[in-house]
This record gives sequence, structure tokens and C-alpha cells, in this order.
Amino acid sequence: MIYIATTTINKPTKALKLFAKNKNCKLVVALDKKSKKFKLNNTITLSTNYQEKKWPKLSKLVGWNCIQRRNFAILEAFERGAEIVALIDDDNIPYNNWFKNIYINKKIKCKEIKTNKIIFDPVGYTNHNNLWHRGLPLELVNNRKYKNSKKCLIKPDIQANFWNGDPDVDAVCRMIFKPECIFQKNFFPFFSRKISPFNSQNTLIHRRAIKDYFLFPHIGRMDDIWAAFYMTSKKYRVIYSEPTVYQKRNVHNLIKDFKDEYIGYTNSLNLVESLYKNPENIYKYLPKKSSLAFDEWKKITS
Repeated sequence: MIYIATTTINKPTKALKLFAKNKNCKLVVALDKKSKKFKLNNTITLSTNYQEKKWPKLSKLVGWNCIQRRNFAILEAFERGAEIVALIDDDNIPYNNWFKNIYINKKIKCKEIKTNKIIFDPVGYTNHNNLWHRGLPLELVNNRKYKNSKKCLIKPDIQANFWNGDPDVDAVCRMIFKPECIFQKNFFPFFSRKISPFNSQNTLIHRRAIKDYFLFPHIGRMDDIWAAFYMTSKKYRVIYSEPTVYQKRNVHNLIKDFKDEYIGYTNSLNLVESLYKNPENIYKYLPKKSSLAFDEWKKITS
């Protein structure tokens, strides 16, 4: 059984309905103050009152009307004993292969990809090598080079599955290219030993990694990216795998997205350089409320 954690302010979407119908998973949805009336069979729905009463300190520190409410769906799955927690967005429409080729906590021979950059960009390695993953510092976009190494035996803690359709790129990339992608399966799976981004959509995480995986509030659209940088700096092994969803992206204002990504454009490169020295340097870059929330998360999950 895989627990799937998400948050939404929408009525049940096509994607959520499909996940809720699948007997291989249990869907957990954390509602927000802006959430519309939400009712979906075979779903664990966390009301705002439930979240406030069960995790009062963390709830206050995270705040409302933000995608980081997904943290509480993750917590609920964790406390129910989930071995694997999958994160999705409500616009991730699953393909039939979503429950196939799950590598978490299994030994697998996988190709290691090396790069000339301080950060490994998984999107740039694919057939869409003009694009880049959200969170890659813009200073590193040009002249990205990749080299296939021999296959290594790894046991992934995290599996970041890709997404066809509108990929997870930043606002700058989306403004320039307006991408609509079909990622070729022959590139997957792969991994890197360098710090690298992965997002909080279509990603599976093993239970043992949850204590260190937190979607940081109050840093805009870097919440999951800085979480990924922190996790990979702590040597959790991430495997990137083929697309298992089609993302029919919800309506976004790209200028707003750009503003919400600005903290990453100006800080991510320095952050990663600091994380290579010591992963706990993450605290130097987090706002106080975000740091306090992360500490509270560690207490709850320890």
C-alpha cells in the first residue's frame, strides 16, 4: 500500500479521482482555508480544524493558504505507518504505469550520470536538454555537460518520476520555451551523486527519509527544491525515473511564479556551496519561522 499525500484548494480533480479509485494506494488530502467543499470516496481528508488540533505548533508556523499544507498529509501518512509516501499535485493525471517500476528500498543497477556543474540538473540530461529543472540556478544553465558512467548498484530512498505535458521548470524557462514535453523512456532510470533538485509532485519517499524531508514554508516556490538540496546533501539516494503522469498544469501567473522563485535565483547557488560543507547550513538561509517549523517537524517525526 502506497500513501499518496497532497493538498488542494479545488474540488476533486480528474487526477485525484483516479488516485482515489486505485486499490494500490490510499489518498491523503490536507485541506486549506481556501479549499472548496471537498468530498471524495476512499480518501483520508484532513480538515483545517483537524490539522490545527493535531499539530497546533507546526500548523501555526507553516501558516495557511500555501502549498506547504501538504506537509500535514505527509505527516498523517507517516503516523499511519506508511512505508512509502508519494507526493502528487492535483493536476498530475496518472498513466497506467504509475504503480509499475517502483524502485524505493530495492537494490537496482542504475546508470550514474556525471556533470560538470556543482548541481546535477536531471531535465538537462534528457531529450529536452534545452530546458532545466525548477530550482537550477540560472548561472548554471549554459554549457551543461553530462557523462554516462558505469551502472552502479543502489538502493534508492527517493524516486522522482518525471511528468509529460507541462514539465516542472521555472518561470524564466516557461516564458522562453512554453514547453510541452514527451520525455523519452530510454533515458531512465538514472541517478547522480551530486546535489540535485527534485520536486514535490510525482515523487515517492521512503519512510526512513521523512524525518529529513520538509517542505519549507515562507520561501515561495523553493519549498520543495531546497528540501531536495538538503536531502541530497545528506546523501539520500535519489533515482530519476520515466514519466508516470501527464501534467495538465493549473492556471498560473508566470510573473507571480517568478517573484516566488526570486529567493532561489538569488540564493540557491550559495546555499548549495554551503550545503556541500555541512547540510545543516540550510538554517543560515531559512527565515526564522521556517527554521522553527523544521525543528518542530523533526521532533514530530523522530
